[in-house]
Amino acid sequence: MELEEQRNGMNQGGEYALQMKDICKSFPGVKALENVSLNVKKGEVHALMGENGAGKSTLMKILAGIYTPDEGEIFLNGEKVEFHDPRDALHRGISMIHQELSFISEMTVAENIFLGREPRFGRTALIRKRKQREMAFELLQRLHIQLDPGKKMSALSVADMQMVEIAKALSNDANIIVMDEPTSAITDREVEKLFAIINMLTEQGKSIIYISHKMDEIFKIADQITILRDGTYVDSRKASDLNDDLLISLMVGRELKEVFQTRVPTIKNVFMKVENLSLAGKFESVSLSVKKGEILGIAGLVGAGRTEVVESIFGIHPPDRGDIYIDDKRVVHKHPKDAIQNGIALVTEDRKQTGLNLAGTVRDNISLVNLSKMAKFNKIIVRKKECQAVDEQIKTLKIKTPTRDMLVKNLSGGNQQKIVIAKWLLNNPKILILDEPTRGIDIGAKAEIYKIIQDFADEGNSVIMISSEMPELIGMCDRITVMSGGKVTGEFLREEFNQEKIMACCTGYMKGEKVV
Repeated sequence: MELEEQRNGMNQGGEYALQMKDICKSFPGVKALENVSLNVKKGEVHALMGENGAGKSTLMKILAGIYTPDEGEIFLNGEKVEFHDPRDALHRGISMIHQELSFISEMTVAENIFLGREPRFGRTALIRKRKQREMAFELLQRLHIQLDPGKKMSALSVADMQMVEIAKALSNDANIIVMDEPTSAITDREVEKLFAIINMLTEQGKSIIYISHKMDEIFKIADQITILRDGTYVDSRKASDLNDDLLISLMVGRELKEVFQTRVPTIKNVFMKVENLSLAGKFESVSLSVKKGEILGIAGLVGAGRTEVVESIFGIHPPDRGDIYIDDKRVVHKHPKDAIQNGIALVTEDRKQTGLNLAGTVRDNISLVNLSKMAKFNKIIVRKKECQAVDEQIKTLKIKTPTRDMLVKNLSGGNQQKIVIAKWLLNNPKILILDEPTRGIDIGAKAEIYKIIQDFADEGNSVIMISSEMPELIGMCDRITVMSGGKVTGEFLREEFNQEKIMACCTGYMKGEKVV
């Protein structure tokens, strides 16, 4: 009876703070939502689950007034409402923390929090700067977020930027708060802080709609879970009535018996090594190596220097000192093109900012690195050759897109990530560096990307993989190098993998024994 009430949108006694009934939404070439319903009780944490492309973000953007539904109804506390823009939704007590960070980098923390809602002197356009800073300070203190409200956003870490986005959403005193992947870029300590904030909000009777691909978070924080698949409603159950396997099965429509496939790697000689690589203020005397056929993991907390090291190897920020060797030959990478010529590819941690041209098509993005090889006289692109190469990558990597000319921004996160990888694989690299390769993508897409990575290594190539998810590193890697505070603090072979010891090295509490 409870599931039937959820599906039909009954609201006896004003039990539900929110009801979305039979919502439909289409985009050119894509049916994003078809008769989807969602019912959220007052004071509950309601998890919205599904693979990338299931329609979660589209449904929430409709709730936030960003999109208008083609069909369907929305009720707040039993009253039918319509939102024509985000301001309408905000005025009705709905706030959203978006997966993509949206801020003005040259403005301060306080200015970003109250952007568009600045305290002013009477009816004038003059902003009360001191009052604004005081309001931001009080909000951050209340949320136990230790940030200077006068600091520019450009000076913050990604984790701190995420905490500002959370504070901004909560500053609206909303009754329904949507959190779309709110922990994708914050540390474990900040996750616990966020959960404490969520508990405080639900005790006040506010409702949280929580989207995350991290199963442990969902079962720790959620009261109710609604599952979407391919733009349709699947089920809604109490979190206590589900487990990992059942939830995954409902999300993907099949069992995923092995997310990490068993493989027996054929590891040969060292292909690339770096010795005493240093960059002032970022990392110091970092030495590591990766062998042919090997998947090397780099573990560490936010700020450990992992990203800075691989960007330095790739020539984005050349090191102050140290040496890089490929096949025992010393190389110098003053620019990414030098690294690319030496067979290195880098999948960056932020696909939207640095991995993709979101305004471009699937074809534009996949062929980007290889245009010179598809041109006559290095000037005229041979379109047939380009399309054949792109179609082969779409087929091999199982990229779900209606056409190669689909805009990348309209695809799911998992398919966007496959496109970034396809772009580099088309260039036939020998070393594939991946920085947080599965951040913000669903369990099904993760399994597919893991297989792509493993197949690449099994062909005798080298992989360096940065991840903040320990189970991912342990499940995927043949060896793990650990960093903390810009230095290498340990190294573990597969037979020595131990989550507690690796984490201790990450925090600098112990040194892992160096193994070669």
